[in-house]
Amino acid sequence: MSKSESDYSDIELPRSAVSLPIDGGPVSRPDPTLYKQLEEVSSATASAMMHRLGVRQTFIEGPLQRKPGTKVVGPAVTLSFMPQREDVYSGKAQEGAEKRSALWAVFDTVEPGDVLCIQAFGNLYTGCLGEMLATYFKGRGGTGIVVDGCVRDWPQIQQIDVGLWTVGFTPNYASQAHLAPWAYNVPVTLNNVLVLPGDVIIADDDGAVVVPQQMIPLVLEHTLAHEEWEVFSRIKLAEGGALSKYYPLNEEGWAEYEAWKKSNE
Repeated sequence: MSKSESDYSDIELPRSAVSLPIDGGPVSRPDPTLYKQLEEVSSATASAMMHRLGVRQTFIEGPLQRKPGTKVVGPAVTLSFMPQREDVYSGKAQEGAEKRSALWAVFDTVEPGDVLCIQAFGNLYTGCLGEMLATYFKGRGGTGIVVDGCVRDWPQIQQIDVGLWTVGFTPNYASQAHLAPWAYNVPVTLNNVLVLPGDVIIADDDGAVVVPQQMIPLVLEHTLAHEEWEVFSRIKLAEGGALSKYYPLNEEGWAEYEAWKKSNE
């Protein structure tokens, strides 16, 4: 006689052998004096320059600026959520394990200036973190959080002095929902953009962009010059100067820029 579906409810599932959380190890951060120079570079300029240099997937589409006027530049620490599976942990079992999970462990690795990048697959149900963890992140010196998903406790979390880019908000905490914290300080994908621990995140009102750590000097070399001539172009365009001459600068406009730059040294 076959068992009905309800007859299986008392069967205890064998547990998966996977050992969580997965720890990617210490984060190798760039020299702070190097990445702090990127504070003069906007996310738009960084994205455009990375594209010109041949790295095309750098803009993290989806997470929106939740605190207008805020800009952060800092090295990435990462947190990966994965879909729940009942033989690993879920529901009440997950709630009891959260304090031993990647969700808790990643915050103890945060250093001043860090930006937390969370892989959540754009999920609109799971709350990846809330007020208390954001408060702890701030207390550790973290400056910004980029979530490819949602946070909870929005009325409280918006009062914390931390930059925040999210897809949305939810009342749910992680163990109520579809995802489970899996690993920290490992490579993550935020809407198909690869972020490696120690990469630099530039995030402002236009969104969040990743700059590979080893490319910071190259990006600085080209973007700071770009930002400077754009200041000159902006002045000339505001005065009614010809667009064809001043954006981008043609040969005649470039000669004027060089003279303007010399006079302002």
